[in-house]
Amino acid sequence: MIDIRLLRNAPEVVRAAMDRRAKPDLIAQLDHALRLDARLRDIVVERDEVRHQVNNISKQVGSLREAGDTTGAEVLMAQSRDLGTRAAGLAAESVEVESALREVMLCIPNLPHADAPDGTSDRDNRVVVGPNNLPTSFPTHRRVPHWETAEQLGILDNERAVKISGAMFTMQRGLGATLARALCQYALDANVDAFEEIRPPSLVTTATLTATGQLPKFADDAYSIERDDLWCIPTAEVPLTSIYAGEVLREDELPKRLMAYSPCYRREAGSAGRDTRGMLRGHEFDKVEIFALALPEQAPELLVELRDRAERLISALGLPYRIIEICTGDFGQSHHRSFDLEVYAPGCDTWLEVSSVSWFSDYQARRADIRVKRGMQKGTDFAHTLNGSALAVPRVWAAILENFREEDGSVTVPSVLRPYMRGAERITRP
Repeated sequence: MIDIRLLRNAPEVVRAAMDRRAKPDLIAQLDHALRLDARLRDIVVERDEVRHQVNNISKQVGSLREAGDTTGAEVLMAQSRDLGTRAAGLAAESVEVESALREVMLCIPNLPHADAPDGTSDRDNRVVVGPNNLPTSFPTHRRVPHWETAEQLGILDNERAVKISGAMFTMQRGLGATLARALCQYALDANVDAFEEIRPPSLVTTATLTATGQLPKFADDAYSIERDDLWCIPTAEVPLTSIYAGEVLREDELPKRLMAYSPCYRREAGSAGRDTRGMLRGHEFDKVEIFALALPEQAPELLVELRDRAERLISALGLPYRIIEICTGDFGQSHHRSFDLEVYAPGCDTWLEVSSVSWFSDYQARRADIRVKRGMQKGTDFAHTLNGSALAVPRVWAAILENFREEDGSVTVPSVLRPYMRGAERITRP
């Protein structure tokens, strides 16, 4: 979440930054937060004054009793009881207002970075790299949607996946399953030079999902296990971010670079009916995430590093790709600055997002309470978090089938994946 002290002390600065997100209702949220914060501080002042009065009365009561003035002591004790009732009411109101303030603050998004491009929607996102590896034209046999090729090759069986689990679940078979696994291992091996591999839990607590910004705002898009107060992770970013939740790290420990393969689960409640064929959109998918926990001054360079690593993976696969910088009006809840990497799928005739690389400033670390101790300083600072999809399987899988389909309907496996394909260089009809 954003720093309430910044909102309190420089409200116009925060309003101006939030204006760039092109969502007018956010200003009303900021004003509501300011009113709650002001009331909370007033309660503290009033409560302290009441306590001071009670202490003074207690002293006076003692003196009156010593002087034998029982009637005067009783009058003051009655006043003290009234003040005690008032103090209890203020304490209850404090809890209520503090809870309301936290709920509002959890829903207020991050402030955009000064260099993030302004815009009102995804139409204002700008291409900053590419297109690369994009031919001037595609032959007809590569203008076939991947789901048709996959069905012909017997490597995608969504019909039985739906029978097993319901709509928007997919199931790869044979070399299709091998290809999905190969993509994950390829992404892990490509980043093992600098990133520690983690295999995190796939179920997390409410606090963990709140730390990254998914809760409370996006609860409808998440799978919950209410009996145990657990949630299925939408991305490995969620558990990786909270590994150091509630901890104070030394500055010489940063940056920390972590990576993880995980299954990911998303209801996609707001996307019903979109991209439901093939592998473009599903409730469960595999992904490799790269993550960094850093000092603020380390973050800009790490953002570029994570973006470059994602680009190298896609480029080495030989897929046509481009990188776009996300405008402020298309930001997610936690984004401070963000880039998307897209591949072109000739069969679908569209650009597909396959990686999002983002810097969240201290927004997530503040929610997770991840702090840094610098040298001999008295206090602590919040760390910065960054993450990127090293490789998300479904759309890369789809793009491979469409870009490397041959005239006979087979699919050539990109050379960088062949070491993970048990020797298969081509996927052919069974």
